[in-house]
Formats: sequence, structure tokens, C-alpha cells
Amino acid sequence: MPNEVKEIYTDGACSGNPGPGGWGTLIEFADGQRHELGGRDAKTTNNRMEMQAAIAALEFLSSNSIDSGAVTLHTDSEYLKNGITKWIKGWKRKGWKTSSGKPVLNKDLWQQLDQLSQTLTTEQINIDWRYVRGHTGNLGNERCDEIARAYAHSQPISLKQVKSVATSSKSPSASQSVGVTDGESVTSDTSTQIFLTEKDPYGAPTLTFDENNQEELGAMAVTASSKKQVAEDLSETSRVNRIRNTLETLQVTDELAKQGYLITSAELADLMDVNASAVTSRGDYWAWRNWSVSRIRREGNQILWQLERIDE
Repeated sequence: MPNEVKEIYTDGACSGNPGPGGWGTLIEFADGQRHELGGRDAKTTNNRMEMQAAIAALEFLSSNSIDSGAVTLHTDSEYLKNGITKWIKGWKRKGWKTSSGKPVLNKDLWQQLDQLSQTLTTEQINIDWRYVRGHTGNLGNERCDEIARAYAHSQPISLKQVKSVATSSKSPSASQSVGVTDGESVTSDTSTQIFLTEKDPYGAPTLTFDENNQEELGAMAVTASSKKQVAEDLSETSRVNRIRNTLETLQVTDELAKQGYLITSAELADLMDVNASAVTSRGDYWAWRNWSVSRIRREGNQILWQLERIDE
């Protein structure tokens, strides 16, 4: 396996907020080789998927023989970039509380990121966190977005992987899943094959992994007819849950408008289930669903917005 990492790209996606989500990570080596990772969560948020993609990247660096002094990690999440480079120091000083005394959201993942960062520092690997605007033609970012969305929607996708990484004796962790297909094997640069064989409580396929007995896995793989049955078996409960998630999002938005709270572009993007760039590119005043959205002011590198109910 090449041991010098040049750059890393990460991205997260979520269908609903909360809802089924996915993340994608792309690791570029100095010799031009690439290693891709992806994973999903049946019920999560966009911010958590952005963070999980970064966690997978740092786990990869810490668990493999990487000889890189500095690694650039690109993310289109201002929440992730600012959190790990700015806010986390204050949170730790305050016992993982915000400036207003409230518990830090996603504390579990922030603590993972913090621990991994410290571990890498002791190994002389420093992460240079860079913000990149999403959907602007950046190939690394676009690829990670493609992986994240495929996992979020349980769609087939093939991941390019460096052989010696995928054939390691370590089993993939929940945050280091390999290629996903809808009942068909994936063969990238490795001899590893992954199959979707059963459903989780939210109706999404789960992964079964065994690189030592692929013939047995092949016999267990979902057939074309059973794939069709899985699609037809999306229960009414799952559909109702998606509607319920949408209702919760709308209720939260209504409360934000009622109280007159100002929210950042990243927070507004989470509500709308879009990238932050899709918010900032719309101008200073526009409408979304039942609310008008107004750009109020800029604080540092953050744009603050206010919601107002249109029909009141």
C-alpha cells in the first residue's frame, strides 16, 4: 500500500433531517492511487454524516502505515471545519457546553474527532482542514457527494480501493464500510465482495461481509426477484415515518420563525436538506415552503438568516 497521503475529501448526505443518511470519503495518495470509503445510518442528520466521513478518514490514517507529515482534508461543511478548528477548544474548556451553557450537539462524534486528531498529532501527522464549496465542480467533493447519496438511498455504487487496505485482516468497522450494491457483488481493485442480504428496521439493506468465503456469500446473495420484493416491501410504517420526520422539521422551522431566532447558512441548509451553497446562492430574500427567508447580517465568516411565516 502506498504510504503517503496527498489529500482527503469528505462529504455527508441525509434524506430528511433526521432521516436515512450516508457519507463518503476519498483518500488520494501521492502516487495517484485512490481509496474510497462509504457508510450509512438509518436515522441521522446531515451534520452527523459530515462528521462521520471525517472520522472515517482519520481512522484510516491512524490504522494504516501512513508516512505523511501534513494531510489536507477538504469538506464542504462549515459546521465541521469551524467545529474542529475553532469551537472545540471552548467546548472542552466549558465541559462540552456551548457559550450559552447548553450541551454541545453531536458530542459523541466531536469527542471521536478530537481523540483521533490528538492521536495523529502524536504520530506526526497534522490535518489541514480546508473548506470547499459544494457542487462547484470540485471532482473530489463531487465524488464524495455521489458516494454519500448512494449510501443514503441504498443505491448501488462501486468503490475504488487500494488492494492491501481492503485485504487487511481487520474487519471493517461501522464507519469503514466498503462498496454497496443492491444484491449484486462489487469488485473494485480488491478481491472483496459485499452483498445486501437483509433489511434493518427502517427498511434499508444492511451489509454482510466475509472476504474468506465468497462462494458461500454468493449463494446467499439476493436474487433479482428478491430485490424486486425488497423494493415492494417498503412498509406503510416506513412511509409514515418519513412523513413524520418532515412534519418535525416543519414544526422546528415554525418555532424558529415564531421566536425570531437567527440561524446560520449551514443550519438553514440542514432544515432544507440542501448544501449550504444552495442557500447562499439564492440572494438576500426568497421564499421556502411557508416562510420568507431574509439575509440579516454577517458575523465573521457566518451569514445569519431569519425566517418569517408568509401566511401570518
